[in-house]
Amino acid sequence: MAKGPKPQPGLPSRQQILDFIAGSAEPAGKREIARAFGLKGQEKIALKALLKDMAEEGLIDGNRTAFHRMGGVPKVTVLRVVEIDEGEAIAVPDAWSPDDGTVPPRLRLRERGKGSALRNGDRVLARTEETATGWIAHPMKKLPAHADQLMGVVEIDKSGKGWLAPIDKRERHSQVIADLGGAEQGQLVLAEPVGRSPRSGVKVTAVLGDPLAPKAFSLIAIHKHGIPFAFAPEAVEEAQLAAKLPLSSDAREDLRHLPIVAIDPVDARDHDDAIWAEPDGQGGFRALVAIADVSFYVRPGGAIDRDARKRGNSVYFPDRVVPMLPEVLSADVCSLKAGNDRAAMACHLEISAEGKLTSWRFSRAIVRIHEVIAYEEAQRRIDVSEAGDNLVHLWAAWRALELARKARDPLELDLPERRVLLDENGKIREIALRERLDAHRVVEDFMIAANVAAAKALEAKVAPVVYRLHEPPSREKLVALKDYLATFDKKLSLGQVITPGLFNRMLKDISDESEKALIMEAVLRSQTQAYYGPRNMGHFGLSLGSYAHFTSPIRRYSDLLVHRALVDAYGLEQPRPPADLPPATGLADRDRADLTRVSEAISDAERRAMAAERETIDRYVAAWLASRVGEVFECRVTGVQRFGLFATIVGLGGDGLVPVSVLGDERFFHNEKSQVLEGEHTGTRFAMGDRLRLRLAEANPLTGALKFEPEDSSGGRIEPRGKPLPLKKKGKHMVGKRGRPGNVRHQSRKR
Repeated sequence: MAKGPKPQPGLPSRQQILDFIAGSAEPAGKREIARAFGLKGQEKIALKALLKDMAEEGLIDGNRTAFHRMGGVPKVTVLRVVEIDEGEAIAVPDAWSPDDGTVPPRLRLRERGKGSALRNGDRVLARTEETATGWIAHPMKKLPAHADQLMGVVEIDKSGKGWLAPIDKRERHSQVIADLGGAEQGQLVLAEPVGRSPRSGVKVTAVLGDPLAPKAFSLIAIHKHGIPFAFAPEAVEEAQLAAKLPLSSDAREDLRHLPIVAIDPVDARDHDDAIWAEPDGQGGFRALVAIADVSFYVRPGGAIDRDARKRGNSVYFPDRVVPMLPEVLSADVCSLKAGNDRAAMACHLEISAEGKLTSWRFSRAIVRIHEVIAYEEAQRRIDVSEAGDNLVHLWAAWRALELARKARDPLELDLPERRVLLDENGKIREIALRERLDAHRVVEDFMIAANVAAAKALEAKVAPVVYRLHEPPSREKLVALKDYLATFDKKLSLGQVITPGLFNRMLKDISDESEKALIMEAVLRSQTQAYYGPRNMGHFGLSLGSYAHFTSPIRRYSDLLVHRALVDAYGLEQPRPPADLPPATGLADRDRADLTRVSEAISDAERRAMAAERETIDRYVAAWLASRVGEVFECRVTGVQRFGLFATIVGLGGDGLVPVSVLGDERFFHNEKSQVLEGEHTGTRFAMGDRLRLRLAEANPLTGALKFEPEDSSGGRIEPRGKPLPLKKKGKHMVGKRGRPGNVRHQSRKR
């Protein structure tokens, strides 16, 4: 911000001018200000220059006949992004310290192109202007991230100097703390740089507490990824009003007589969906998928809706849930609890004996869930023949859906999922791999059927659809997969049509379970990331031409949009609510006209949630293993780089690094194509998929990082995987010796 000329004798200060303008009973221009302060001659010239500077700084507008205070937003200033609203960035002035303590203005950043290239915490130099609808800013350039907020743990050395130890495993260096702000040794804090140079250090802006306390790991992820976790007071108030909306069978299809069941995890807090089926007497089935009618309670443009759009989805951690909707809705009124009347969006399905959907319709209904059953309990009843007719019919209908699934041949990657179990005090009780039961597949296939029906029902009305999209793998990734498979003597022809079934047949022919798991992971890495969008590109992984998420509106905003589109397309609207709630409508006008921006925003929110959940699990695993440093584990190599190996503990999933410096005294060659490290003299090979016994050398719960070393100096016995590739002399380069950067020779390939 420009400082302006040094005040001349008699020249008022900026604050004096602002106070005069604010207290003036008549329009205050340059003439009135000069008269009020008795300025003459050169002082008037100096005043003119001062007022010009104040206008450029945004303290006043540029009207020379009657100045007005502008709230301290300069015409060109540094802004910090604090929110992404449907792809549009919202920012506040990066340095905001008005004398009167007013809150900073919020500016909408007008970026070129579709969607925002900015993220929470980004800083930009921008040109600002005030419009009839509020402040907007035009970004000029994105600034370096050195002034971003930092999170770390306070460490105080013997001299009393404070250091900020990072909690991000990608950051390796601590920073000097110039201002502790009352923080003490070992506390988790937020900090920001105090100057332009990294040597200036950082100052603590907030103390978050004990980094190893229960719920601290999820708190780290929430702050790091900028996940909104506090609802606006008006959203909570609106949710409480919405929760009191009466249900009546007059405006809904009454399905309370059906023995509908919700099958969910044993610890589920919200229940989006419930299912029912019965034989139709002709070899097929009539089925119902009942989904929480969230669109009845959450109205477009309302306070709840605004908060839900920002969140995009609920985020699930081992110790807490950051819900998309206020708890009175997500965990109570919208949740399909047993024995309670609930508003539902019902998907009625007709399923043939071959499992094909022959017809579908949607209605708004009132349901009473017969029972909420855990997956394990539902499976047990089926296995020991203790299930009632409702479960028996569900399993029979699922067998038909399974036939159709096998005919489509979707991608089958049965990869293990880690599950963190906590005790009543929030401490880790167990980390295990989640068991995959038929009960899971039953619910999954019914949900897929309802999602397909929703997409096709909207297409039939030429209505807007938020599709769940999964495009085929890119050629670049397929080429990399082909090269990798060649190391296992397996071929992938790129001249054929790539289908999920092609990958399935490849995996089916592999008898070695370790090799199969390795190739399964490689196939997964070759896939594109699923996303949301209004233009149908199909779903490659499920082998479906039309697919939309419909079944989880409590926890996914995409599903809420699909519900609203169905309300519009099929006239399912309910009577107008009380005057203190927004009107009951389907899609908002802006969504009906263009779903692109909100689709991009909820796709970004999903990726943010996945990263936060994954990092939190890593931290819990590291905390679980911290007391077992020095123990030897059976591990499998999952990655090979010049600097070392990545390995995972078999049966647990803890991923860590084996630095190349601990592999042996000799130099190693790195073959990028075959993903192999090979010793120069002994020929010792380390390759993807190798199983070896590794000693846990380090487990850092704050970063989630693990480090391993071989069980003995020779690196232990390794089960070879893949086919060795000859290491040619041409194209190698050699750096360092053991213990210094890179005792590796890297074999490069011509591109």
